[in-house]
Amino acid sequence: MKQHIIIFLTVMLTWVACTPTPENVQQTNDLPPIYPDYTEVTIPINIAPLNFLVRGAEAVNVEAGDITINTNGEEVVFNENDWHQLLEQNKDITITVTALMNGQWIQYKPFHWYVVEDKLDPWLTYRLIEPDYEVWNNIQLKQRCIENFDEAILTDYRLQENRCMNCHTTGSQNPNLSMLYVRGKEGGAILNENGNLRKLNIKTDDMVSGSVYFGFSPNGRYITFSTNVIIPAFHSKKEKRLEVYDSKSDVYVADLKENRIIRSELLCDSAVLETFPTFSPDGKYIYYCAAPMVSLPMELKKLQYALVRIPFDENTGTLGEEVDTVFSGAAMPQPGKYSVCHPRISPDGQHLLFTVQDYGTFPIWHRESDLRMIDMQTGVIDSLAIVNSDMSDTYHSWSSNSRWFVFASKRDDGLYGKPYFCYVDKQGRAHKPFCLPQQSPTFYDTFLKSFNAPELATGRIPFDATDVSKAMKKTAEPFK
Repeated sequence: MKQHIIIFLTVMLTWVACTPTPENVQQTNDLPPIYPDYTEVTIPINIAPLNFLVRGAEAVNVEAGDITINTNGEEVVFNENDWHQLLEQNKDITITVTALMNGQWIQYKPFHWYVVEDKLDPWLTYRLIEPDYEVWNNIQLKQRCIENFDEAILTDYRLQENRCMNCHTTGSQNPNLSMLYVRGKEGGAILNENGNLRKLNIKTDDMVSGSVYFGFSPNGRYITFSTNVIIPAFHSKKEKRLEVYDSKSDVYVADLKENRIIRSELLCDSAVLETFPTFSPDGKYIYYCAAPMVSLPMELKKLQYALVRIPFDENTGTLGEEVDTVFSGAAMPQPGKYSVCHPRISPDGQHLLFTVQDYGTFPIWHRESDLRMIDMQTGVIDSLAIVNSDMSDTYHSWSSNSRWFVFASKRDDGLYGKPYFCYVDKQGRAHKPFCLPQQSPTFYDTFLKSFNAPELATGRIPFDATDVSKAMKKTAEPFK
């Protein structure tokens, strides 16, 4: 036993002795070349360690509050217990990075982490998919705890005969109310009610397709959903790669208690494409995107979606008789990024977040796609300059406390989408976003899947891939 202890101590002392310490340090006013870019970001008190790389470093010394890390190579990894204690005890953390670069120690300009008490919902779900999106198999839906690095599989292609699986969405960030779709033969919607899984066939003969995009009503009894005939097309220019558009689309409401479809001619106009419906937090409106039909694909660049809404009564399950326009590019003085996608309203009803792009309804391969945020009291639109990048930024969802949203961004390389979190303070100001931290700082350099449609939840989703596989063997409940 003593021999083992001596060997262990010898190895540790040798390792420490081999870790260079800064000497003859050269100062610079440049920020350190860290990846992911965690400089000057606002973070929640419950986030996992922001482990990072110092690109090109031979050795690194990091001082963060009362934590000091000395390491060989590029990787900077925090002890989880020390990290959470650091966040509990500090609201403004100064980080100083000194790195050995080409034989010279360089101390970079310090940066800060601003810690806020407003917590981020602890669980994140997402779909992992090939970045070109034309390969619909080999898909997994996963959930990840943002407070540490725990991850679990919700559905797996190997248990679903390689069928396409659509994104997982919760009702009001509630892990005990959620739904996902499994496509293909004998497919259906899998509804999670407190861990009990129902298989639903939310389609009737008059619909152009099965349900595609959906959102829950506040009371959880209803979903509003779109039916879309989706057409993929390929560009000859590499910066576009893939275009997807709807040749037909309508919006409906489904009563999950009585298995019935609620219809309105206003939402199923053959001269209009309707999609991306979502309920307001008070349940009084359904917001969605609508565009006048154009000749497709020839006039695709003329396809401009407006943000509109229609009243809904949760007590009676009835739709209103008038559609109001909330935002339309047609009212803008000049052409621009005015085609709207993915409206989402914060749970407190204060802000409406949506995506804008030049045209169409598939922002993933539109590098010009950005996020916008409407103040629901004043109508003022924030361009979110601190949030957006020169690559695709889209597929967003809110945290339950309305202080955070998560979105998918391709800002690193234009190819792979990654989850980014943005803090919105009580004055409605957005702060610089940061990427989902990983246990290994090299994770994003080697991971070859995109994180698609990230959604936050207040707790762990109470089912797994095996449960979904069993539910898929059930006969789907019909709707009328």
